[in-house]
Amino acid sequence: MLSIVVPTYMEADNLPALAQRIDHVLSASGHHYEILIADDHSSDETGSVCEELSHRYPLRLVLPGDRARDLSLSVLDGIAAATSDEILVMDADLSHPPEMIPTMLECLREQGEAFIIGSRYVGGGSFDRDWSLWRFLNSHIATLIARPLISCSDPMSGFFMFNKTMVETQSLNPIGYKIGLEIAVRSGFKSIVELPIDFKDREIGESKMDLGQQFKYLRHLRRLYLHKFGSVAEFFHFGAVGASGFLIDVFFYYLLQSFGVSHLVSRAISFWPAVSWNWALNRLTTFGERAKRPKARQWFEFVASSLVGFAINYGAYVLLTTQFVFFDEYRLLALLAGVAFASLFNFTASTLFVYSDKRNT
Repeated sequence: MLSIVVPTYMEADNLPALAQRIDHVLSASGHHYEILIADDHSSDETGSVCEELSHRYPLRLVLPGDRARDLSLSVLDGIAAATSDEILVMDADLSHPPEMIPTMLECLREQGEAFIIGSRYVGGGSFDRDWSLWRFLNSHIATLIARPLISCSDPMSGFFMFNKTMVETQSLNPIGYKIGLEIAVRSGFKSIVELPIDFKDREIGESKMDLGQQFKYLRHLRRLYLHKFGSVAEFFHFGAVGASGFLIDVFFYYLLQSFGVSHLVSRAISFWPAVSWNWALNRLTTFGERAKRPKARQWFEFVASSLVGFAINYGAYVLLTTQFVFFDEYRLLALLAGVAFASLFNFTASTLFVYSDKRNT
């Protein structure tokens, strides 16, 4: 038995053709299967279409209950309802070729502890060349930033197969739509196997990809980077936020001067929007999974630690340039060393004190 999990949202028009193609391929090759339509609060005719299809095919509708909308959670619903340990996940929009299922299943049974991916970008794979430049760049940039997490050419693929005995579903924490990446990164697969597929654009219905889903993807990536790289990923995220705060600082520094404010006063004022930006962005993103503490007190603590960090930065610069000839000759290196020391202090203070999970007040 192969359990085929199909997450759906407003895909009623595609389901008859999908079920027919799956049945044609698997019945002809003698495979027993079930199709689990894992719906995500669709308001179209998905329910009635599934009812009609269930009389012709081994197909079941899995409803989402009262949870929030999220296609990744629909996949988890389908996996939980599956009869078989052998799980295939594929989209409902006919972009994934059912004709590849027997090959993927044979590969899984040969390598039971592998994660099998239907890949667009491995040798022999393809995708529609009618993509706009924006869609092409969006897909490839999203793929590039996921590469450190998983060794494959198409980590964004939604067409994958695995044995669910290799997955601890309670450890999964997905958001958005790239559940395959979540499963591959958080589970104990011994290898990733990519099989080439011809990826086709949908002909019926509309893509669910929008700006909101892209933001969810970035949030999802942050969770996975923290899972895989721990405090190292958190530190680099903290540094990126600090770099954005530097741009805010410079912007206000020059903006105030353009209104006639002296450069000394401008420098004193520009610190405050920059540090407030850093505090808010770290609260939202870098430490976003941590318990939220009272904003005013946390902001004050962040400002205080940032002022101490600046003192460390400045003190290190003065010490290095006055006590070491090398750093007096190469003052930029002294400046960078001061920034590094301050960043380590600020990150440590933020991690252990300002945004600590152990503090409630």
